[in-house]
Amino acid sequence: MNYRHAFHAGNHADVLKHIVQLALIDSFKRKDSPFFVLDTHGGAGRYLLASEESRKTLEAESGIMRLMAQPKLPEVVEHYLKAVQADNPVGALTNYPGSPLLSAQAMRAQDRMAVCELQEAETATLKALFAHDSRVDVRAGDGYALLRSLLPPKFNGSKIGRGLVLIDPPYEAQDAEYQAVLAALAETLARWPQATCAVWFPIKQRRTILHFLRKATALPVKSAMTIEFLVRPDDSPLRLNGSGMLLLNPPWQFDRVVGPALPALRQHLGEPGASTRLDWLKAPE
Repeated sequence: MNYRHAFHAGNHADVLKHIVQLALIDSFKRKDSPFFVLDTHGGAGRYLLASEESRKTLEAESGIMRLMAQPKLPEVVEHYLKAVQADNPVGALTNYPGSPLLSAQAMRAQDRMAVCELQEAETATLKALFAHDSRVDVRAGDGYALLRSLLPPKFNGSKIGRGLVLIDPPYEAQDAEYQAVLAALAETLARWPQATCAVWFPIKQRRTILHFLRKATALPVKSAMTIEFLVRPDDSPLRLNGSGMLLLNPPWQFDRVVGPALPALRQHLGEPGASTRLDWLKAPE
């Protein structure tokens, strides 16, 4: 696998993904009982925005940095920006926290997380990052293959009833990756039916995405929704025009929580022809 997220940290896709991720975790915190997060593709956990990789693409400049410059944004976006700023010096933006670090920052003492990562160097970075955090279990290996050993989640012999499975693969071979995601979702729901599943996907090949969404919605879930942000028209499969999040079993009225973020993203990060959408693929009963 050749994908390295350091080239893309803090871009428009990260912004959408992490706004949704933190809003989901925030919804779990409304109850005192513990929740569990499984991050199947953890990455490095933290990225330097002054790194050679980041400076080569400058994707963070048209993503997180542009949002940080806005004086007022919807609450769900401000919540995300505060989480990113918490990993940086006051008044500066030098780091971009990846999904495992954002989750860990948002978790409480009673909550638990498992982070999987296939690349050895990034696994080592994750283990160093969470070396002193007993709530976080870093696993070296394929996140899809590790699902069976991690679900249903338990702590001190008791099952954890609520939580999030975050699947954010590189999609280097898109058709094969979508099939792997579908298999992982089926495995997750068989082992932990009440899990909320969040899958990030790139918007490149719309026909492939529609097939994937139909298959995912047919799984045994109470509800399903998609959230999409196109920074430019969806007119070429050769570049990342935007991205989306598929949510299975999202929290009650989650559309009202995350919906206000979409016009702000379109306004501040979009190019001419940008668009957003939020659709219930399977509405809650």
